[in-house]
Amino acid sequence: MAILQVRDVPEELYQALSELAKQDNRSISQQTIVILKQALNYEENKVKKRKRLLEKIRANKIINADAFPDPAELIREDRDR
Repeated sequence: MAILQVRDVPEELYQALSELAKQDNRSISQQTIVILKQALNYEENKVKKRKRLLEKIRANKIINADAFPDPAELIREDRDR
């Protein structure tokens, strides 16, 4: 198993981590591993969600896209008011 050493941890962050570990009857190392696992899993889920949404957007075919007004014309019209 790999060893991870973190330096220059702010005191308030260390205290918060220590309190969480105490509440869950874990060592600081165990608590850190739990938090890292949760954070990495969360990031992985965010990436999967983004990919799924992008696929959904790409699959959504816009009907009559040529019928939409030109954005430049709309901006000019708005500025002329």
